[in-house]
Amino acid sequence: MISPNTIKIVKSTAPVLAEHGEAITQAFYKRLFIQHPEMKNIFNMTHQKKGTQPKVLANAIFMYAQYIDQLEVLGGAVESIAQKHVSLTITPEMYPIIGENLLAGIGEVLGDAATPEIVGAWAEAYQALADILIGREEDIYLDRTKKESGFRGHKDFVVLKKVVESTAITSFYLQRKDGTAIPEFQPGQYIALTLTIPNTTHQHTRNYSLSDCNCKDYLRISVKKETGTPDGVASTYLHENIEEGAVLSVGMPSGEFMLKEEDKPVVLIAGGVGITPLMSMYKYLTNRTNRKVTMIQCALNSNVRAFETEIEEGKKREGVRSILLYDQALETDVLGKDYDHQGYLDAATLAAVPYLKESTVYFCGPKAFMANTLSLLNILGVEEEAINYEFFGPAEELELVN
Repeated sequence: MISPNTIKIVKSTAPVLAEHGEAITQAFYKRLFIQHPEMKNIFNMTHQKKGTQPKVLANAIFMYAQYIDQLEVLGGAVESIAQKHVSLTITPEMYPIIGENLLAGIGEVLGDAATPEIVGAWAEAYQALADILIGREEDIYLDRTKKESGFRGHKDFVVLKKVVESTAITSFYLQRKDGTAIPEFQPGQYIALTLTIPNTTHQHTRNYSLSDCNCKDYLRISVKKETGTPDGVASTYLHENIEEGAVLSVGMPSGEFMLKEEDKPVVLIAGGVGITPLMSMYKYLTNRTNRKVTMIQCALNSNVRAFETEIEEGKKREGVRSILLYDQALETDVLGKDYDHQGYLDAATLAAVPYLKESTVYFCGPKAFMANTLSLLNILGVEEEAINYEFFGPAEELELVN
C-alpha cells in the first residue's frame, strides 16, 4: 500500500515529468547500459537510438504519476507491459537494477529539485509498481507453463520452412527442436526471438507477430526486411542468413492484442506488414468459426503485398470477404474486383463494410495509417469498446495525428 504522503508527492511531480520526462528516461537508459551492458541483450537498441523507447517510458512514468491514486485506470498499460516482459523473460532480480538507475536518472536531470523527500517518494512508488508487475508476470509465467507444451524462458526452435511472401516479407515456419508440440497461443499474439548476429556487440531480441492460426503443428512469423535503416539489423539477418534447418531461440507466445471469443462479425484492417497478427486472426476465423469476416488489406502494390493466396482461400467460406487497396499501384496491377481500388483507406470504403457498427474491429500497421484508421472509425461511430489495435508507443499519439 502506497502511503498518502507518497501519493501526494508523486502526483505533484506530474508537471515536472511532463516537461523533463524524456530527459530523465534518456539519462536512465544511458546509466543502465553503462553499468549493466548485459541489459542490451533485452532492450531493442534500435528503438534506443531512435528515441522511441525513452519516449514510451517517459509517457508511462507520467501516466503513473497522474493516476497513482487510481491504478485501475492503468490496468491495460500494466497488462501490456507484463506481457512484453514475459516475452523477454524479465525476472524479479532485474527490478532493483532498473529502480536504482531510474532514481539516479531523476536526480541527474532534476538536480537540487530532486529533494530527498521526492526521491524517497518515487522509490516507494516504484517499488509498489514493481510489485504489481512482478506479481502479474509470475501469474502469466505459471499460466503458460501449465498449458500443453508451455515453458518458461526461451527454447530452441528449428526453421522447418522459409517462404518468400513478397519482395518485402518472408515467412519462417518453426517447430520445437526437441520434437515436442508447439505452445498454445491466441490469434494476434507474438513471440520474442533472441539472435546472436556476428560482428555486433550484443544479442538482438525482437518481437514478431505470429501470422498463422493456432491450429497448426508449427509457429509462423512473417518478417519485413527493413533496408537502409538501423531497424534492419535483425530482419536483414533473418532474411539473408537464416535458412531451413537453422536453430532460433524463441520465447513463449505473449501479448494482449488477441481475438476475442464472441460471435460478433469481425473487421480486420491491415496496413503493410501490420497484416501479420491479423492473418493469424483471419486464418483462425476462417478455419475454426462461422463468424462473418471482412479483411481490408492496404499495401503499396502487388510487389509488396503478402498472403494473397491465403486470403483468397479463406473467402471460399460463406460470410468471408476482402477489400484490397493499393496506394501506389503498378501499371500491371489489376484492381476493381468487389470493392478493391487504388488510394488510401477512406470513410467511404469503411462505411461500405456490412455490419461495421455491429462488428469488432482489429487493425495494425504504420503509425500514420493507424491514426487515420482510428479517426475514421470514430467518425463512423464505431463504439470504443469494439476497437482494438496493436501499436508500439503512447496510444495518445494516434489520436493526435490527422
